[in-house]
Amino acid sequence: MTTFLLATTSVHVTAAAADYLQSRLDPGGDDRVVVVAVSEPEAPDRDAGDAVNVARSRLAEFVPTTETREGDPVEELLAAVDEHDPDEVLLGASGDEVGETASALLARTDRPVVVVPLA
Repeated sequence: MTTFLLATTSVHVTAAAADYLQSRLDPGGDDRVVVVAVSEPEAPDRDAGDAVNVARSRLAEFVPTTETREGDPVEELLAAVDEHDPDEVLLGASGDEVGETASALLARTDRPVVVVPLA
């Protein structure tokens, strides 16, 4: 069993990660997907909720566990990693590069962090 933690704040990140996961997840297996959406202070309130809904829709076959958190994205995602003990952490790129959140997770976690490109 492989556990994936998808860190997201937007429908675009969620869709890109769902595309990535489609080839990695075993439809008949016991892989697990945990989607953690962190509401950022400057983002509209509905962004995190919409991101979670996209995960439920695009990954419905795998019945993802979803949660929405508020606060500092890095701290909330590190807490989620501690709680869910994923084998791999997924998040989206920030434009054409690895953003601050991805860089911080790469530096502070002991498991693979995959930055999926946005379409």
